[in-house]
Amino acid sequence: MKLIRLKDVIACTGLARSTIYKYIEEGIFPKSVSLGDRAVAWVENEVQEWILERIEERDLRNGKVSE
Repeated sequence: MKLIRLKDVIACTGLARSTIYKYIEEGIFPKSVSLGDRAVAWVENEVQEWILERIEERDLRNGKVSE
């Protein structure tokens, strides 16, 4: 299991910081893990799974079947 910091989440998803926190608030993005008073990170696998879900949604809208 690997934890990644915000800059890596932004790089992986292409989302802005404000959008990431908005999606967390709305319950549609993985929550961060507190590392201390002023440090948070995300579980890398959870972020990758979220990305894969977006791809699956896209493919379903386009009539593709995932393998």
